[in-house]
Amino acid sequence: MFRWVLLPLLTINAFALEISIDSAKDNFQKYSTLSIKNNDPFLCKDIKNNFDVTTEVICAFSKKPLNDIQYIQNDFFKVNSFYKNDTYFVSIKPFYKIRLFANIFDLTKDTTVFNADVKIANSWSMIGFKDKMPLLKEEIISSIGINFPFFLDKDMMPYVGSLDLKGNPVHIKKVEDVTEYLKIKKYYLNKKYDEALELIDEVLEKYPNTLFKAELVYYKIKLYEKLKDYENVISYAKEFLREYSSDENIPEVLSLIAKAYVKIGQNSDADYFFDRLFSEHQGNVYAQWGYIYKGEMLEESGGTSEAIKYYKKALYETKNIEVAASAAYHLTNILLENSPKLAAKYALKIISAKPSYFMHNVKESMDIMEQLADNGEYKTAAAIADAMLKVMGPTYDEYEELLKNKAIWLSKTKDKKAALEALNDYIRKFPDGDYINEIQIIKDGLFFENDELNASQKLQEYDKLIEEYSGDVIAKKALYEKAKLLLKEKRYEEVIDMKQDLLALDSDTYPDVKEIIKDAAIGLMEASLKAKNCKNVLVIANDYNITLSDSWDDGIYSCAMKGADFQLSKSIASKNLKSKNLTERKKWLYRYMKIDFETGNYSEMVDVTKDLIKLIDNIKKSPYKDLYRYLFDAYERLEQKDNMMQAMAKIEEIFGLSYKDIDRYVAMVRLGIDRKDDNIIIKYATKVMNIQKRSNSHAQSPYIEFALYSAYMDKGDYNSALKVIKSLDSVDLSKNERARQKYLLGMVLSKLWRDSEAIKAYNEAIKADPNSAWAKLAQSALEI
Repeated sequence: MFRWVLLPLLTINAFALEISIDSAKDNFQKYSTLSIKNNDPFLCKDIKNNFDVTTEVICAFSKKPLNDIQYIQNDFFKVNSFYKNDTYFVSIKPFYKIRLFANIFDLTKDTTVFNADVKIANSWSMIGFKDKMPLLKEEIISSIGINFPFFLDKDMMPYVGSLDLKGNPVHIKKVEDVTEYLKIKKYYLNKKYDEALELIDEVLEKYPNTLFKAELVYYKIKLYEKLKDYENVISYAKEFLREYSSDENIPEVLSLIAKAYVKIGQNSDADYFFDRLFSEHQGNVYAQWGYIYKGEMLEESGGTSEAIKYYKKALYETKNIEVAASAAYHLTNILLENSPKLAAKYALKIISAKPSYFMHNVKESMDIMEQLADNGEYKTAAAIADAMLKVMGPTYDEYEELLKNKAIWLSKTKDKKAALEALNDYIRKFPDGDYINEIQIIKDGLFFENDELNASQKLQEYDKLIEEYSGDVIAKKALYEKAKLLLKEKRYEEVIDMKQDLLALDSDTYPDVKEIIKDAAIGLMEASLKAKNCKNVLVIANDYNITLSDSWDDGIYSCAMKGADFQLSKSIASKNLKSKNLTERKKWLYRYMKIDFETGNYSEMVDVTKDLIKLIDNIKKSPYKDLYRYLFDAYERLEQKDNMMQAMAKIEEIFGLSYKDIDRYVAMVRLGIDRKDDNIIIKYATKVMNIQKRSNSHAQSPYIEFALYSAYMDKGDYNSALKVIKSLDSVDLSKNERARQKYLLGMVLSKLWRDSEAIKAYNEAIKADPNSAWAKLAQSALEI
């Protein structure tokens, strides 16, 4: 292979950036190389078109050179540079073909090379050529093959390690401080804090220059924090921050020194370290712990609302379960007094993520449960108790009390099945327990709550209990539960029959009895409404003092409209016209509008419709969009022609061309005729003809064709008039109508100077109905 270098063209240095271009020949074929180097790794990417041909190479640098690289060009490349979005780019575009290579091996030093696909490198090379790639032999390599490295050195010498002066291997003794350091970590994990501190002091004394000094000081801080020796936490934390400012444990140390200052009451000093922690290590888990520590500081000093903000910040920013559980625990505790429901919400978050967290402080957790239960949050209190019972065993002093509380709290929720399980659990584990009598009484009140029975079986059981325990609390509860079940089963009349017995129950124990009776009456009324028994509906409403509110008005309105009782339907609609519910108001305005239309009260109907239009945002999507059809019809009856045109414009906008509006289009044609407005006639008569053609019906013929024909004739559009009048050839007409059609056909043909065809049409008019006025006109036309 004959190869020789023609000319080194250019070398440019900017900072550490170097670009050089050379030209040469390989086997008498010219090619060019471009090399681009930098001290820092940088990206080069080849850009390819749809045919997998490289059209450009782009290299990106984080720094801009002092002087921009000027435009460079030879026979194979042109080089440009530009600066965009704080990044400096060099663009290399080939005139022919180009290949990009990353120079990741130094053949003077590396003994092994292999094929590597890298994104960034300190040096890149490009070869520009016309047809065949110079210097290199290209082979297709299987994508599933193994990429074995290539070794440049011929002989690999054996390695025996370090030798002493006599040629013997050197044995390095085990580093003692490593062993001690690992022992310290073990002590810490096993909570042997005093032993760990003692060992740290021994290591520092024995190995003053140990490589683990930073770690040992770090562990001292953590150990003193566990021992609540906050003065020493502060002392050693300051040393650590001063001596090891780049250590990875800085965020944790900042959080601990801030916490220590909080514990000794120096809040201003704590704030300094909190500020550093939050500003320098935002997003770090120890910054999130810092939010909790600062929340504790604020809560202690009376800043409850600010404390809540920091606890929430920790909860919603962290991905650490411990941080989240701690933040939620603090929120539960702080919100208990004023916002028990919100406190319950955060307690449930702990149960969902880390239920065992409540065991961190059993006494405090017990207090939280009691307060939740006192505020009616029985389900959450029971859930916390359940979480703790799963962790603690019967040997805990609190176990029996916690099991009892869980059962009682569940019995006060709707989850009676879970309550029954908890009650049985206590009885099974503590048959002679301190709370057995209380638990048994609660269970006796629940025993008829058996989900395994169907409705009929339950009702039989309730009847049995009512008879067997007559006058007892159990019988009263059974009566109450029977009424609820009958209501659920929609057996409303049976509930009404129990009215007197239900009202005799204690209102404090069963506060919703009247509501049950009322709901039964409502159900019975609804059933009557479905049966269209309007008279029965009104009787029930009167007997049970049920106000005829919106919930009844739909059915009553339907009954009244069905019986054409417009006075009743209008009274129902009118009382809903001022409804605060916008949806309801629109519905009743629409109904009121329809009543007015049906009763011929068109002027009032127009006013009501205008009020309804004001409430509708998007008429095209509204269920009441046909109000414009009613409005048009009202305007037609009121002979308000301008308003008819406005209403028709809205109908066209909303419904487009619709068969439902064909009579309204005809009305617009009549309006056009009255106003002698040919444009209106043409517009709407054309719509009618199109609808008739599409539906293959001719209900409006020949009136509409005659009107359209006349409009076209008035405008001198004889060809259009001819087309319209001829369209009636295929329509069934009376003799008189056919005579008229043929006469008009003859007229337009005469206008178009088609006299022979006109004469034929006149004769057809005479033939169609010889005694008609149209036949006479045709005869006169023939005689002219």
